[in-house]
Amino acid sequence: MALKKSPTDLLSNSAWNGIAFAVAVALNLLILPFVVFRLGVAAFGVASLVTACVAPALAFSNALALSATRELAQRLAPSQRDEAQRHFATAMMLAIGVGSLIAIILSLAGAPLARLGFHLVGPSADDLGLAFVLAAAGWLCQCLSAVVLALFTARQDYRRIATISISGTVIATASMLLLIPRWPHASTFLGCQALGFATNLALAFGLSRRATGEWMAWPALHRGPLGHLVRLGGWQLAAQAGAVVTVQADRYLLGALLQPQFVGFYSIAQRLEEAVYIGVLKVGEVLFPFFSTLQAEADDRKVDLLFRSSWVLNVIAASAIGGLVPVAGPLLHLWTGAEVAAEGQRVLVILSIAGILGSSANVFAFYLLAQGRSRSNALISLLTGIATLAASAVALPYFGWQAAGWSACFGMIAQMVTTVILLRTSFSLAGMWSRLVHFVLVPLGAGIVTALALRWYLHDAWFGPAPSWPYVGSIYFVAAGIIFVVAVAVSQIGAHGATSRRDLHVIASRLLPIRGP
Repeated sequence: MALKKSPTDLLSNSAWNGIAFAVAVALNLLILPFVVFRLGVAAFGVASLVTACVAPALAFSNALALSATRELAQRLAPSQRDEAQRHFATAMMLAIGVGSLIAIILSLAGAPLARLGFHLVGPSADDLGLAFVLAAAGWLCQCLSAVVLALFTARQDYRRIATISISGTVIATASMLLLIPRWPHASTFLGCQALGFATNLALAFGLSRRATGEWMAWPALHRGPLGHLVRLGGWQLAAQAGAVVTVQADRYLLGALLQPQFVGFYSIAQRLEEAVYIGVLKVGEVLFPFFSTLQAEADDRKVDLLFRSSWVLNVIAASAIGGLVPVAGPLLHLWTGAEVAAEGQRVLVILSIAGILGSSANVFAFYLLAQGRSRSNALISLLTGIATLAASAVALPYFGWQAAGWSACFGMIAQMVTTVILLRTSFSLAGMWSRLVHFVLVPLGAGIVTALALRWYLHDAWFGPAPSWPYVGSIYFVAAGIIFVVAVAVSQIGAHGATSRRDLHVIASRLLPIRGP
């Protein structure tokens, strides 16, 4: 039988996912000012451009990992072990064969094309060739480990996944502290990241051989599993490609039109917003294998779980991401200095609003993928990427680099509209529009309005010329709490208010130490 998970198990899985991501974010955010100080903004911008150039390869590795996870999640019974082994062997063969080819292409062609497209010259770009080799090697380790981790993800074993992720992040961070002061180059930074990915790969193989060794197999191609993986992964590849364009469009155009330091400013602001956004995404990531086990459920049951899960994550996203808006300037000032704060705070505010809007589609994307509807995900992702790229191409040449965030907002609006249309055509249940408004639009809209109101009210005046970490942190958490209260309060209005209250009570009774009678 397929592995079943109760709501309590899902909360535990979310907790493990959240812990792993919190550790990774904390270490990355702590090390980034050190890296920027040692490398300089220009060299950090070059490293960001190299990462952006390697990012399209993630479309393949992510699509392969997701399709492998879905196929393995549907073959958990002992009687299906042989079939699961064939799927694992085929996925690993694809990762080794296609992944090695992609890594070689990136290593050989990446540096010449980057110099031509981004006009990279000067000391900060002297080690561009080595930077691409190390970045490509790190991606290949990431690709291989993703297939092995699919064994754990299919079983919703997020405790081991968290252990692997935390270990790799610790190794990468420690190596940066040791190596970057001695060799302050973009390639050193990317090499340290690659070392972390190599650690993840080694630990993934070691733990999987102990825990799920009988489900593993030597790399080989099997026709049936290959068809299953390609059928889902082909459309998912298109979806991941659109996602890459959405995330990297501004970096590509900034690198082509302006100097690398502007890419550095943008990457620093984006790193903060991405940290919170992906953290929320990680909490909800456990819904993918959970939805994969609901194939036999009735449509009304699926829709009920879909919208209720979406409301919970949307409230969390609006609160966590919206809390960045009032403290954008002081937070960047404390984190990386006055220059970055002056240049990047407006971009951080705009990117935060885009992140809140983008949260509207996260749960629906997990559901569509779990149901094998990767074509719909591909359509959403591609249209979002096209809208983002078009907006960047129009705005950046005329308004400069600080217009970068507006294209992300435009892309997220296009994503929301596309998702709504697909949902409306997918389900014909009564009350669809009221559910969409209550569980999706209301919490996100309340979060954006409240965050902007708090920013206007504060005007950054309360922080003074030299803000402190405790004060800025307390203002962030107070702002996030206010947004949470407003989003929850507004959600009590309407026909679905009782459902929201019931779900909130269940979550609180699980997380809080005090139990009711």
